[in-house]
Amino acid sequence: MTDFIRRRPILLAVLALFVVVTLLSSIVIVPETRQAIVVRFGKPARILGSEQAGVNWRLPFAESVVWIDKRVRDVDMDRQQVLSTDQLRLEVDAFARYRIVDPLRMYIRARSEDRVSDALRPILGSELRNELGQRPFAALLSPERRGVMENIRRELDQIARQYGAQIVDVRIKKADLPSGTPLDSAYERMRTARLQEARSIRAEGAKNAQIIRAQADAEAARTYAASFGKDADFYEFYRAMQSYESTFVPQPGQKAPNPSNVILGPQNDFLKQFSGGGAR
Repeated sequence: MTDFIRRRPILLAVLALFVVVTLLSSIVIVPETRQAIVVRFGKPARILGSEQAGVNWRLPFAESVVWIDKRVRDVDMDRQQVLSTDQLRLEVDAFARYRIVDPLRMYIRARSEDRVSDALRPILGSELRNELGQRPFAALLSPERRGVMENIRRELDQIARQYGAQIVDVRIKKADLPSGTPLDSAYERMRTARLQEARSIRAEGAKNAQIIRAQADAEAARTYAASFGKDADFYEFYRAMQSYESTFVPQPGQKAPNPSNVILGPQNDFLKQFSGGGAR
């Protein structure tokens, strides 16, 4: 047997190479970011790396390995049009993030991660159309948008669980109105609505200001009546001083009048406070 092998060194080299390839193919090194399903004759046998990464073994030629990423993956939705409740046709571009949490279910239902993405992409578009079709365009520009995305994520996650996946997040990258006449008319409607809202706010503010002013004047009148009613002479003197101020002293913000002369008789009622006629 030894002589036979020595006479055929090529055969020896082939046998050695076969042994090395067999040993290497039986070793499976699972990194931290991945996990693997060992498939034996087309049927899943066991899962590697779901809990701990490292070196594992498989039967060469009888078992194959299907690799699955533990990290979060993205699935981009094809850009499509959505009709909102205010009859605005929107062009929406969105994406979802997911991870594989059940490798065995994923392999049975989809066989690979790429097929999971292909299965979730049209479902994401359908859920997005259903959710946005129940809301006006302004909802995408307000804090309500967060609730819209959470509803889409929850509905999509229920379907993704059937493929062994978990939806982590759903985001809208862009939601635009089509360019041209639809966009211009939408902007005009929005501008008109904002102008009407501003006029309503200003009218409400003016109404409240008049009410507050009237209440303040009534309170002031009650205060003056209570105060001056106790001393009629002082009230008459105070009113005369106010009259003199408005007649001879320019009001704040008014231009000072040109010098002029006022001629009144000594017995004029307007000047009785200067002559002492107002005192009793």
